[in-house]
Amino acid sequence: MSPNVLTPGSTAKRALLAATAAVAALTLAACASGSAEEEPTSSGSAAPDTSAEAAVESFGDIAVQLSWIKNEEFSGEFFADSQGYYAEAGFETVSLTPGPSTGVAELVSGQADVALSDAVSIGSGIGNEGAPLKIIGATYQKNPFTVLSLADGGNIATPEDMIGKKIGVQDSNTALFLALLAANGLTEDDVEIVPVQYDPAPLVSGEVDGFIAYLTNESLILQAEGHEVTNLPFADNGLPFVAETFSVTDDSIANEREKLKAFLVAEIKGWTDAVNDPAEGSRLAVEEYGADLGLDPEVSAEGATVQAEELVVSDETAANGLFTISDELQTETVASLAGAGIEITADQLFDMTLLDEVYAENPDLVAYAG
Repeated sequence: MSPNVLTPGSTAKRALLAATAAVAALTLAACASGSAEEEPTSSGSAAPDTSAEAAVESFGDIAVQLSWIKNEEFSGEFFADSQGYYAEAGFETVSLTPGPSTGVAELVSGQADVALSDAVSIGSGIGNEGAPLKIIGATYQKNPFTVLSLADGGNIATPEDMIGKKIGVQDSNTALFLALLAANGLTEDDVEIVPVQYDPAPLVSGEVDGFIAYLTNESLILQAEGHEVTNLPFADNGLPFVAETFSVTDDSIANEREKLKAFLVAEIKGWTDAVNDPAEGSRLAVEEYGADLGLDPEVSAEGATVQAEELVVSDETAANGLFTISDELQTETVASLAGAGIEITADQLFDMTLLDEVYAENPDLVAYAG
């Protein structure tokens, strides 16, 4: 089995699902033959008349492309797996493939059923490439990207501070950075873009003055190492778009709607746990799902707490549930994309009807705070 493929839930949970599936099959066979005799389960016990578990539709496997490595940013997914929420929703296996990736190529090629991405990447794919994609929800209500710099180095506190500076930009974040420049009346000619990877070492060594990063990741890592940092948050400088978006193809919305809704139910349960217990979410990342990455437990714990308190929840989610994107935020997102030269409408970018149906059918999921 691939290390990226997760068999949802515990062994006991899987055994229960297997047993109940067998019960359902035997019950259907008995009905077809006209027999009213009760058939035993595979363990020899009597089959129940009805069962919530047996009634769960099986959706088989689902492939999820993550935007980043398996750290605390995906603690909700780790909870959904470890607590058996994916299994309860009807999935046999869930593959969580680590990035970095925007997920656009994986979705279009059929390698992924769902990609955790961002509004600029998906919007660019739709507006500039005609990709048949939609955002159906967002984990982060606020853009987590930042131009990270050292206070005793580039000290980039405003967009104008970037002029004439060397900015380290990763390949998958190029569209994001160009959008930031455009949103602030700047062009590529105003800065020197330096291709980098995801380790902020070039920033520390002085090779670049600024570095595209996450507020909950590289910024915290450098602070933990004793560096005084300066952040230029995208969200506060023209790009208040949603991120870690649940992005899918138009075809899957049309033909696999119930599968996507089941996935969202499992994700809401997982992120409810992550919001209420960020310490455990961090532990899952450090000790289990990202155990081979050498994650710093303190940095991970802080990142999990910051995202739970500042990025995942908002007034909108408190009122209407996790992953919801208000009409106002949709409008702001589309406007910020237009400022970056990406012409697209809210209807072309978002389809919130699946999440609306999920909450209409499962109103208890709205109250994630308890």
